[in-house]
Amino acid sequence: MPEELSKSALKREAERLQKIGLKLTQLKPEIRSRLQLPDALRIAIDVHAGINSREGGRRQMQYIGKVMRGIDVEAIEQQLADLEGQSAAARHFFHTVEQWRDRLTADPKSLTQFIDEYPNVERQQLRQLVGAAGKHAPASGHEVPDAHRQAQRVLFKFVRATLAAHSDGQPASDTP
Repeated sequence: MPEELSKSALKREAERLQKIGLKLTQLKPEIRSRLQLPDALRIAIDVHAGINSREGGRRQMQYIGKVMRGIDVEAIEQQLADLEGQSAAARHFFHTVEQWRDRLTADPKSLTQFIDEYPNVERQQLRQLVGAAGKHAPASGHEVPDAHRQAQRVLFKFVRATLAAHSDGQPASDTP
């Protein structure tokens, strides 16, 4: 027979589950719809979204915590960590995108490598973005211009979307 938890431990666990539930209620509906949640929890969260009264919302949060006691919370926590970029896989993906962005702006030969590794990339758009990022590069010892930061940001988003689309279809290589 498993050990019985103390009353304080049970309370801490209930509060932890309510905090996770609160994070779920604060997500945008389109993001929340992508998560794999049990139907009972999804319904309880949707009901919470429709409640305007403070007390009613508080009671519904307690109910969400109660529903969560009967489900596998670790899977939900992992999905939230992925959304927040806190999981190891999310951090690795982010660093891979950063490395590609930096290589593309620093070395013209890396453009060919990127196209070889991700053949479905929109090549013309990639070349334009890399060109814009290189054109606005700061001279050594000078302050980084806003145009360069903006070009780097746009290139980062493009590379991230390309890598994400590629990883959905097939596993990406670990070498950037």
